[in-house]
Amino acid sequence: MEQPRRITDSCPRRRRRRGPGRPPGRLKDKKDKDKVQVKVRDCPRSPSQPPPDAALLEMLRRFDLCWEYGPCTGITRLQRWERAQELGLSPPDPIRDALLEHRDNPEVTYRWVWGGM
Repeated sequence: MEQPRRITDSCPRRRRRRGPGRPPGRLKDKKDKDKVQVKVRDCPRSPSQPPPDAALLEMLRRFDLCWEYGPCTGITRLQRWERAQELGLSPPDPIRDALLEHRDNPEVTYRWVWGGM
């Protein structure tokens, strides 16, 4: 009697080769490790911006949670506000003013799902 086929039977199993005495996920020598740390340290950072006011973030969070203005996934808050305006849903004007005022601040521009708010 023939055994039933499994989805894993169609793909051969491959294992990564490791060098002798080399545990997985480790760099070859210390020089390479230092280079990686230097690269991370030398990355240009965005100019520091003052954190937005807590009341502003709370107002934006309430706007995010209000489904009256449509879904907010994949677009900026300003795009969502403009879409709601075009659909005649009359979103709050203070939201638009705050978004235009803090246009360069990603904490205000984008909805933070994980941890930010």
